[in-house]
Amino acid sequence: MMHLQGNTIDFDTARIKLGNAGKTAGARRKTAKQGEQFEQVQQQLLQSLQTTLEVDQILSLFCTGLKELLQIDALEYRHNSDPNPIQIGQPALHRCSYRLSHAGSYLGELQFSRQQRFSENELLAIETLLGTLLYPLRNALMYREALHCALNDSLTGASNRLALNQNLERDIRQSHRNQQPLALLVLDIDHFKQVNDSYGHAYGDAALKAVVNCISDSLRSVDGLYRLGGEEFVVLLNDTSLGAGRMVAERIRKSVECMQFELDGQPIPLTVSIGLSTLRPEDSVKSLINRGDLLMYQAKRGGRNQVAEEH
Repeated sequence: MMHLQGNTIDFDTARIKLGNAGKTAGARRKTAKQGEQFEQVQQQLLQSLQTTLEVDQILSLFCTGLKELLQIDALEYRHNSDPNPIQIGQPALHRCSYRLSHAGSYLGELQFSRQQRFSENELLAIETLLGTLLYPLRNALMYREALHCALNDSLTGASNRLALNQNLERDIRQSHRNQQPLALLVLDIDHFKQVNDSYGHAYGDAALKAVVNCISDSLRSVDGLYRLGGEEFVVLLNDTSLGAGRMVAERIRKSVECMQFELDGQPIPLTVSIGLSTLRPEDSVKSLINRGDLLMYQAKRGGRNQVAEEH
């Protein structure tokens, strides 16, 4: 029978437990067999968790500390802002879970599991050690949110030009090092100015979001979608040849063309023109994007709603 216990741990409550750790020394000695071991793990966590602002690294350090003390087999962390949970170790039969919060702010949910049932003293030890986690975790979440805002377009949710420059520079180096192909698509929404002029910018914004969602649904999870500005976007396709890039571009083009988009109940046809460029040995970030941009304008001149690629 699986032992599953859920708790809500408020940040301030955990801080009080941390401050009153001396009052639970007897329980900790029973839990860890050696009171000194608990103190050592607690001090190690207090120091090590302050060394990084990466959520996954903080949780890994915390899990390592609990493994030493309580033989934890696995840790799982979920947060509403991230659809993919962080999983460390192999989940086991007996579990305890905690919903973390501070002053009404949600900090995520943690679940610990192991082969043996948790005793009350062991649960108390976990809750006491959560006091070492919550400040670093809160700071890491704030840092992640700030980074997200800095690297993403606030309107559409797509990554922005700064993120494109950083990621493309990294991916170019990686492609050269591993001798892998890399493809880049530059997309522009056709006749988008007419949508803004006819219906207003609020409706134009709605059209932009709809196109971004449509493009995203046509991509793999490892592909990147970036807004260059206005109605122009870039799709970055790692380890993708010219032929494979052509297939992705056509899939995007057809998906946008077939998208059912309406404004006040009136269907509004939307299409995109796409330029497809692939990495050359001498390419820089600027040259690869510029070639894609020129090819996109070639698709425009050719009649729009089409893909132009280099030969």
